[in-house]
Amino acid sequence: MKTETQTIGVIHSPFKEKFAVPRQPGLANSIESELEMIPPFNQVDFVRGLEEFSHIWLIFLFHQNLGRNWHPTVRPPRLGGNKRVGVFASRSPFRPNPFGLSAVELVRIRYDQTGPVLVLRGTDLVDGTPILDIKPYLPYSDALTQATGAFAGKRPDPIEVDFSAQAETDLDALKADYPHLRQAICEILALDPRPAYRGAQDARSYGVRIFDLELKWEMDGETARVLTISSL
Repeated sequence: MKTETQTIGVIHSPFKEKFAVPRQPGLANSIESELEMIPPFNQVDFVRGLEEFSHIWLIFLFHQNLGRNWHPTVRPPRLGGNKRVGVFASRSPFRPNPFGLSAVELVRIRYDQTGPVLVLRGTDLVDGTPILDIKPYLPYSDALTQATGAFAGKRPDPIEVDFSAQAETDLDALKADYPHLRQAICEILALDPRPAYRGAQDARSYGVRIFDLELKWEMDGETARVLTISSL
């Protein structure tokens, strides 16, 4: 049986590419994103009462993976990128139906001339992600304290992040426009966004695009060192 879906809104986030987007929601809580409702769902009635909930579920489309192959088994980063599990035992974005599910904090609802805009915190969505549905998060039924999480049973251990002298200079020059930039960078890089098979002895340098900026960083032992921060 085939079904059709409608996009109800679009995410505007500082994550301009998939690389370095947090692998789960709630891991980079200093960064705000916005959900713009689109016609005909941009009427006030569609979100009436939603502001009374602190968190919501977002059902979204992995739109950058449309038309790309998926496989019955995948290699989760939490298992080092080498061990395989079934695709339905993972949160891989490469799925038979490319739908995702995220629980995020609803900071507030802003009402613009184009309709409601949901201001969110803790999203793990790339800029431009289509949203298919919104549901309120219900603590009494959605937070299952007795649940077990197999290979992803706890929050990943963060790695240390530091800044080169040039990066400190760059931060100082950007602080007026991006007052929480240091915290945002630390939250993103502490999750070690590199491919899981990369070890501590990694001589490569990496680039990450967030907001309208590009970060250059590298691993120094087990520490992520930010080298430069520049405007795109």
